[in-house]
Amino acid sequence: MDMQSLILVVDDDPELRELITVFLGGHGYRVQAAENAAQMSLAIERERPDLVVLDVMMPGEDGLSAARRLAAEKGPPVIMLSALGGDTDRIIGLEVGADDYLAKPCNPRELLARVRAVLRRTSTAEDIMAADSRPYAFAGWRLDALRRDLRDPTGIFINLSDGEFSLLRSFVEHPQRILSRDQLLDLVHGGRAEIFDRAIDTQISRLRRKLNDRSKDELIRTVRNEGYMLVPKVVRL
Repeated sequence: MDMQSLILVVDDDPELRELITVFLGGHGYRVQAAENAAQMSLAIERERPDLVVLDVMMPGEDGLSAARRLAAEKGPPVIMLSALGGDTDRIIGLEVGADDYLAKPCNPRELLARVRAVLRRTSTAEDIMAADSRPYAFAGWRLDALRRDLRDPTGIFINLSDGEFSLLRSFVEHPQRILSRDQLLDLVHGGRAEIFDRAIDTQISRLRRKLNDRSKDELIRTVRNEGYMLVPKVVRL
């Protein structure tokens, strides 16, 4: 997130609301304010903020309920700011969907650091989702990793098991490179000791059979004593 990120401060204490608004605004953020959950909802409808700083104890709908609702609606990330600062209070806040929880009173610079950290995490997650949303294409085939959708060159859907899908994704992410069994184990199974390298051979055999049934080209090549390689060039659409 850049420094023009929009932050919505929701607190029924006008002095604290003003203090936070001015402080975050002074550090380059755009800041809007609301004094309760109803105003928060209206503000989000007008312009979705990048982050909500949310008080817990408010008249009407309390902050925990509001945070739970935002999480269910896949709303913006939330930092809860509350006078309830015990371990149980923090745990409940995080369990209902808050991304962070900070007890009042707090140093404004700590709040600023938490805001920056949550925005960084959100930005990274969005970048990953955006990257995953771009399908892979190779030798006429199309793999949508986000939807787990593999189409042959004629557009027919090919059903893959979880293991076969993970293998193919590993290959398209490392095309035209020889991958040893150990490397494939790490990529597909996280190097779990109970998964043996011969299991990789079996999964590759099944995956290759499904690909070869609908392709005249060699797609996955066995490199003797070294491993396996996806032969065609891969592009992101």
